[in-house]
Parts: sequence; C-alpha cells; structure tokens
Amino acid sequence: MTYSRMINEAPVVLVEFFATWCPHCQKMMPIVAQVKELLGAGTPVVQLDIDQNQATASENGVSGVPTFIIYKNGQEVWRHSGEIDGNDLLAKVQSYQ
Repeated sequence: MTYSRMINEAPVVLVEFFATWCPHCQKMMPIVAQVKELLGAGTPVVQLDIDQNQATASENGVSGVPTFIIYKNGQEVWRHSGEIDGNDLLAKVQSYQ
C-alpha cells in the first residue's frame, strides 16, 4: 500500500516513523501499542521503519526518530519528534476525531 493510501485510509490516521536501533523508539513501542489498542480499528496507527522506508521518510521531512504525524482527511495536522507521554499522544489523536 502506498503512503498516500495509508494516510487516506480513515478520517484520522497516526503515523510513527521509527528505527529499531533507536532507544527512544524502543521506549515508545509499548506506549504506541497501547495507544493503538485504545484507539481501535477505526483509527489506524501506521508504524514505518525509516531504514526500510527511507524515501518515504525523506519525502515527509522526517529527520529524527521517533516522529509522530497525525493526518486528518489526508492532510497533516500535527507533528511531534521525540518521546511523548502515551496519554498525551492518545489525547492528541482523539482531539482530531
């Protein structure tokens, strides 16, 4: 599936760009899994490894990991680089639903 199709898959989509070697990303993994579970199937959470998706990361201006982007109706509405509290991330996604 193309990136464009992924971000248009639902009205609100959360994308995380990460790297397996990144300690901050590793710390965020269980938090993102919990947020994904709490959001349910109606709000997709897409996780992209920058090492496997270098072109997509570059096209989207991702220079650090983890980077979180929320899309609403296919348009970027929020971006955050670095660790973030799980409750804050969940609340931010829900604010766009």
